[in-house]
Amino acid sequence: MLKDIFMGLSQNQFLNSTAKKYGLKLGAQSVVAGTNIEEAIKSIKDLNAQGISCTVDNLGEFVFKEEEATAAKEQILKVIDAIQENQADAHISLKPTQLGLDIDYTFCLNNVREIVAQANQYNMFVNIDMEDFKHLQPTFDLMDDLSVEFDNVGTVIQAYFHKAMDYLERYQNLRIRLVKGAYKEPAEIAYQDKQDIDANYIKLIEWHLLHGKFTSIATHDHRIINHVKQFVKKNNIPNDKFEFQMLYGFRKELQLQLAKEGYNFCTYVPFGNDWYGYFMRRLAERPQNLNLVAKQVFNKKTNTIIGVAAGAFILGRLTKTSNKKRK
Repeated sequence: MLKDIFMGLSQNQFLNSTAKKYGLKLGAQSVVAGTNIEEAIKSIKDLNAQGISCTVDNLGEFVFKEEEATAAKEQILKVIDAIQENQADAHISLKPTQLGLDIDYTFCLNNVREIVAQANQYNMFVNIDMEDFKHLQPTFDLMDDLSVEFDNVGTVIQAYFHKAMDYLERYQNLRIRLVKGAYKEPAEIAYQDKQDIDANYIKLIEWHLLHGKFTSIATHDHRIINHVKQFVKKNNIPNDKFEFQMLYGFRKELQLQLAKEGYNFCTYVPFGNDWYGYFMRRLAERPQNLNLVAKQVFNKKTNTIIGVAAGAFILGRLTKTSNKKRK
């Protein structure tokens, strides 16, 4: 139920708009690397100094107007320039919906193409993030169109989908980020049990390490990380074929430890005012993240605001249920 609550909150446009007015004062400052490019670059350089590279996400939700998607594109282009100008060890992660996928496919493709082309001039990688299932095939379509022109683009495969291995085999020649999956999907298309998701995730990791181009293993799960360490050693897989990834602000000590051990490590660095949906999904994603945030993020003010928001959501659910019964 707690996961459902936070997933519901992540899609609440009113709360998203309200959160923007307060900036990061509500507690997200420990998991979001600032609200502007300057703050993001500072966070990136701090991580670089500790042997950690970064993938940068200009946060954005609920984009249904062309002018908003165009503004997001222009912001990402500025991020690319800032990374190059500051000689930062970083690349770009982007969400197609922020760039107009819910408006028009061709419009979105042109926006993403412009970003990938500019990044390509600097030999910079661009990762096309995956969102929920309804955007899965259109995002694959973007990958198909872009990979014909560019070799600096890759995407994400989500392990909770039943067909994840099919997707992985289809894109084995691309740089791939493997994740468990952060959206609530129905049982007919996605595993619901954590053990099933974990088992499929390990299966995907092992296969791509053996057959793929480059594997980004995005997890905070130390058990899976330890499994990967043993697997690459046993199969003589060189370190330049993979990297570990974690989210900014989570398991900081483990991030540093892996970098010091000589593994390639990349931190997913989100920034911007539109942080609310991202923050809620991180809380919904898995119980361990709730514990991590409780230790690193929550203060009295945050607990109050999240509690009020959750209470409002639950009350709304109960009110809808009550109204249905009356009818």
